Amino acid sequence: MSLIDLSGYLLYAAFISYLVGTFLFAGAIKVKNDTAAARADKYGKIALVVTIIGFVAQLGYFITRWVYTGHAPVSNMFEFTTAFGMFIVLSFIVIYFTYKVAALGVVALPIALLIIAYASMFPTEVSPLVPSLQSHWLTIHVTTAALGQSIFGISAVAGLIYLLRNVNMDERSKESFWLETVMFCCVLVVGFVAATVIFNAVGYEAKYEYVDTLDQVNTSTYLMPAVFGMNEYVELTEDRMTPLFELPALIDARKLTTVFWSVLFGTIIYILIRLIFRRKIAKMFQPLVKRVNSTLMDEIAYRSILIAFPIFTLGALIFAMIWAQEAWGRFWGWDPKEVWALITWLFYAAFLHLRLSKGWEGRKSAWLTVIGFLIILFNLVVVNLVIAGLHSYA
Repeated sequence: MSLIDLSGYLLYAAFISYLVGTFLFAGAIKVKNDTAAARADKYGKIALVVTIIGFVAQLGYFITRWVYTGHAPVSNMFEFTTAFGMFIVLSFIVIYFTYKVAALGVVALPIALLIIAYASMFPTEVSPLVPSLQSHWLTIHVTTAALGQSIFGISAVAGLIYLLRNVNMDERSKESFWLETVMFCCVLVVGFVAATVIFNAVGYEAKYEYVDTLDQVNTSTYLMPAVFGMNEYVELTEDRMTPLFELPALIDARKLTTVFWSVLFGTIIYILIRLIFRRKIAKMFQPLVKRVNSTLMDEIAYRSILIAFPIFTLGALIFAMIWAQEAWGRFWGWDPKEVWALITWLFYAAFLHLRLSKGWEGRKSAWLTVIGFLIILFNLVVVNLVIAGLHSYA
């Protein structure tokens, strides 16, 4: 068995461990009587052990793939996104040792599972690095940026739990609407996985020639029916769907098509869930967090951002600018990825300002943590998949 095969098995083992850990943490949610509390403590310890086993397995995946490829496995969407999921689990484990809140695991681990499942839908093959990625800054910049984003993710987990604990989902209000919208966004990730699996199962593939931003003719392969066509496209495959819209070279029409089908499948899945369970998804989670200490969740969210902000500043801005100078001869170029990294940084800087000078706590703070993580996910999904730029190789 080769190292690359071993890394795949280890990632699969990690995924199963996180799934089991999620159910164990759900079983560890404490209730009033002493017997249940003792049982919850037992489940919590077992859940933590299973989660750590999963993390060790995923770390093994990371190391074996690194040894096989000769560089840190963070150079494409599959590698970076799996590393992002791994860092979220690491951040959760550290926070759990400090606060011992099982509800964090009920939310954090499913988010990590969704991220890893999302990553697994991208090509997993090992390919040579493009020249701009052949640098030690690949490891330094990307891993520190991903670590900072993962700790921001834990702040969002705590903020989401706070909102689930305090927002009345039986009332028609702006808060209940937007909280359910967050749940809908999570289901869209499931939609992406479902769309990818279904179209892969039927063996769908269509090739088109198109003109890129440098006026060069390239070939693009669609793995889902082409709703959007590339700039000045020419069909190379017979008996395939003709694109409904032709987009300019600035937008990656193939990846936008993937987003379209993901949203469509995700919406259908969301509707089915609502029809089957006859209640909002957010309301389904509320029994798991009804005894959570809201003040503690607010503290965890705030302290997580205090830790993540300097790490993200180093990784996503300072190290990134140093690498950009080395690779492209300039510190800043208004590339879409650079712009959204700056937007993310400015958002969390504003959060800290509002928290420290304006006293924003509780619900306001919780909403900001969730919005911040949605910005990170927008950067990960939409900016990477739709908008063409120097980081499009990711």
